[in-house]
Amino acid sequence: MDEDFAEFVRVALPGLLRYGHLLTGNPHDAADLVQIVLEKIGVRWSSLRAAESPLPYVKRAMANTHVSRWRSRRRENLVADIPEPPPVAPVDRLENEPLWLALADLPPRQRTVIVLRYYEGLSEAEIAAAMRISPGTVKSQASKALAGLRGKLGSLVLAGDES
Repeated sequence: MDEDFAEFVRVALPGLLRYGHLLTGNPHDAADLVQIVLEKIGVRWSSLRAAESPLPYVKRAMANTHVSRWRSRRRENLVADIPEPPPVAPVDRLENEPLWLALADLPPRQRTVIVLRYYEGLSEAEIAAAMRISPGTVKSQASKALAGLRGKLGSLVLAGDES
């Protein structure tokens, strides 16, 4: 393995896992997403090394991969047997955070638009290109997501002002 790539992964991994968590809504899918993207990036590292900072490229690849994954998951999968229930996972520290709960309740496309816009700071045009949707769709998804967040968090904000 290239030493530059290993160093990049060592330094960037915590931030990539946080970013993946925001995109996917849980730490397990975030780790899978990061692993998939780093495997793809590792193969092409020699061509990416010349870039001033490969981090924006990696984050864009994560967003694109996430969108592709949830598009393919929308199809129904029928199974012959009912799967065993998953083991109880450790408690996530954000599990009961109101903003996190509201963000996790958003549909995947709306959540992705919000994360790319407000966490990554991408423009509407950049989000549209990354998600392969029109700028108008970005605007409508952002508007719906923000309205949903306001609806869920509005009473909390008002309750917090009374104290």
